[in-house]
Amino acid sequence: MLHHRAENMKTLEETFWAVSDPRNPRYGQHLSHAQIQDLLAPPEGNVEKVKSWIEDHNINGAAVTVEQVAADILDVHLPAQVAEALLETRFHSFVHEGSNNKTLHRASIQYSLPEDIAGAVQVVGHVLRMPRINTNTITVKDSAASGSQASGWTDSCGGKCSGKVTPSVLSQRYSLGSAPTSAASGNSMATSEFQGQGFDQNDLSNFESKCSLATPITVNTIGSKSPSSAGIEALLDIEYMGALGGAIPQSNIYNSEYSLLNWIKQIAALSDSEVPLVNSVSYGNDERQQSGVAFMDSCNTQFQAVGARGVSILFASGDQGVYGRTGRGLFGNLPFHPDFPAASPYITAVGGTDFASKGVIGAETAWTDGGGGFSNTFGIPSYQADAVAAYKAAASKAGSLPPASKYNDTGRGYPDLAALGGQVNPYCIAASGLFEGVAGTSASCPVAAAVFARLNDIRLSRKGQAGNANSSPLGFLNPFIYQNAAAFNDVTSGKNTGGGRYGFEAMQGWDPATGVGTPNFEALSKLV
Repeated sequence: MLHHRAENMKTLEETFWAVSDPRNPRYGQHLSHAQIQDLLAPPEGNVEKVKSWIEDHNINGAAVTVEQVAADILDVHLPAQVAEALLETRFHSFVHEGSNNKTLHRASIQYSLPEDIAGAVQVVGHVLRMPRINTNTITVKDSAASGSQASGWTDSCGGKCSGKVTPSVLSQRYSLGSAPTSAASGNSMATSEFQGQGFDQNDLSNFESKCSLATPITVNTIGSKSPSSAGIEALLDIEYMGALGGAIPQSNIYNSEYSLLNWIKQIAALSDSEVPLVNSVSYGNDERQQSGVAFMDSCNTQFQAVGARGVSILFASGDQGVYGRTGRGLFGNLPFHPDFPAASPYITAVGGTDFASKGVIGAETAWTDGGGGFSNTFGIPSYQADAVAAYKAAASKAGSLPPASKYNDTGRGYPDLAALGGQVNPYCIAASGLFEGVAGTSASCPVAAAVFARLNDIRLSRKGQAGNANSSPLGFLNPFIYQNAAAFNDVTSGKNTGGGRYGFEAMQGWDPATGVGTPNFEALSKLV
């Protein structure tokens, strides 16, 4: 990724906040794909300079290709020997023995660039950072889901989902009503999958049939072809986004490797008529597992770029509580490990809850393993400054704050909102011809995304109506969420310890376990 013009980045930042803030006169006045590409264009001559430098390192006629895939991104393919000379580093083959012996090539030491080239390049991706190896979605045995059910909680999936969360349960809890059987022109939503997580139509149709969905679950694949073998993660995402989103067109964006930069540049490259307006992504890593701040900053620039176009991006907050994927350490004495991109100020992070009483559709509690906390890299954005200050004051007064050494008191707080995701009553999905229970913020995220896709449907249905300014997609969601926190179901119990001693307690108002709470679609629909 190449450096940008400083004045253009200032314009992008100002535009991003203005078009995303319901209180700003420019709210909803999103930029086009062409306007964004103009803003992202590097200083004149830098693209040619970097391309020439790469091509000049063609050793012994080796195959070196350089493609400009966006205004600010070059995609480079070259042999390891050439890459070593180019970047003054050493590459090795690394094998992840716990995941089908996956092999990849990465540098073992930091790379370096000539001074004039370094002035033009922001970051070289896929050199140092190890990608996230796909971990198994949390599956829950039937015995763990059994137990008393409240009056009104019936298995709406043909007797296949007793004791589990179904589309009907979510519709009742989040006041969703029936899923739309038609969609506003231009509306769209998408899930994203990586590393072999495919889906199959047989399971989608089985889920649709047994759960009596009003519209078929049909999926358009964007990017490389989805694997023929179906994965639980993909089926969970697609089945629940499709069930709740109804007729809103759904896509699945597939990439064989988990790379945030590859994924976001893929989104950014889509035309204004092609780009999904709401995107749910159930993947992430700890901040400390990234290759550096430059990499995270480069992702944030792209998040702003698509947000300024009216695109909403939601990421799951993680399934390991406050300690993240890095863990608590042998004696539980490590600090908390915030997630990226969940802790990015430029996306919407979705945490997880459980029903407070097993089998009772009603009040929720923070899921023990739901990701949440405060960024070690990014400061508190203005949209949540009051909410974070109120939480800290209340938690301090109650004596419930973790030790100060565990987290960054000046960091961006996350998640922004939550949805059911815990193991008390797991989600019911169709997979491999059977029905089973799964859990995690991987479930929470597509549910929340479907809610916002339906809110977009309300807004987009007004398009062309004289005098109605509220007809654009919601775009970046966080200012709207925090300004309308009262329209969410506040969660005031539970703690996201991740199995450790410390965590953040859910309290009245926003908290770093459940955000502002879980969606109340009926209330939110009156605000868009």
